[in-house]
Amino acid sequence: MRKALFTPVIALITLTVLASTAGCGTDTPKAAPVRFADPGPGTASQAEAPGKNKGSLVQFPTRPITFKEESRVGGAGRNTPIGVTTLHGAKSGFTGKVWVWAPPEYYEKRNANKGFPVMEALPGSYGYPVNYWIGSDLKLEESLATWSQKGTSLPFIVVMPVLNPNDKQYYDGSDIPGQPKIGTWLSKDVPDLVRQNFRTLKTRDAWAIMGSSSGGFAALKNVLQNPETFKVAIPNGPDIVPDSPLWNGHAREELANNPEFLARRLIARGGPTVYLAFQDGSKEYTILPKVRRFIAQYGHGPVKTRFQIVPNGTHSATTYVQGMGEGTMQWVSAHMRGPTA
Repeated sequence: MRKALFTPVIALITLTVLASTAGCGTDTPKAAPVRFADPGPGTASQAEAPGKNKGSLVQFPTRPITFKEESRVGGAGRNTPIGVTTLHGAKSGFTGKVWVWAPPEYYEKRNANKGFPVMEALPGSYGYPVNYWIGSDLKLEESLATWSQKGTSLPFIVVMPVLNPNDKQYYDGSDIPGQPKIGTWLSKDVPDLVRQNFRTLKTRDAWAIMGSSSGGFAALKNVLQNPETFKVAIPNGPDIVPDSPLWNGHAREELANNPEFLARRLIARGGPTVYLAFQDGSKEYTILPKVRRFIAQYGHGPVKTRFQIVPNGTHSATTYVQGMGEGTMQWVSAHMRGPTA
């Protein structure tokens, strides 16, 4: 399995983050506070909104906190902030960093009483101590804002947690016996943080999970394992089966976190329907056959699939952002619920 990827990108982003938090290369004040539940520029007050929207799908923030400002998203992102906090997971017991971003539409007065769809974005490699999707070089947030402006994507809230508790082992985005409960962290605690701090929607139709390489495996596994939470996954260059050495001696639990087993079980149960938007670069020669085989075997019944192959693409985050703009996000958005009052 090719999980030890994006090391140069991680190193670059780590240096960038360290530089920015030291006050270098940015005009933003160090650790400026961000409170996403408060009205943004030009918005109406949200204080009375829950009563006015009784019976709606909108879930208003329940326990908002103040985040530290990590950076700002330029271009179509309209200078919107990326915030960061250290989350103590109530359900997993794990503590780690989480970055969050809301699209420009979230702050507009016309949307002040609307809930927004959410995308959880997972990095490749160890995904620790930073999540590289916050990097301005990859432009994930700026690209999502551009696509939303063009009408080819919904305006997503993006949440970007660390993927592993260290840079020594892979935890397969799962609850491995005797180890930190990363599966619960990703599928329960991180979504709970979003619900506590943002206007979201009380439906799985508004929740997606995306990841690359080892994060792609975690995205694939989590949507099949938790279809009550996530409706859509975007597995980019994913592993298909668990391969952490920490599974040794835990064969039964390993099987229960295997996407092949989970897909068979979901098909046998008849749903709920999930949407898997696979992406690979055309040069990912070892991964392409595995993804094609998975789609051929399990892409039927409640498991809906799409396969975006990026021409001349490699096993890289840059390739996957390109693919998202070439059709993936339009397909994903067509199967999800957009901002709703």
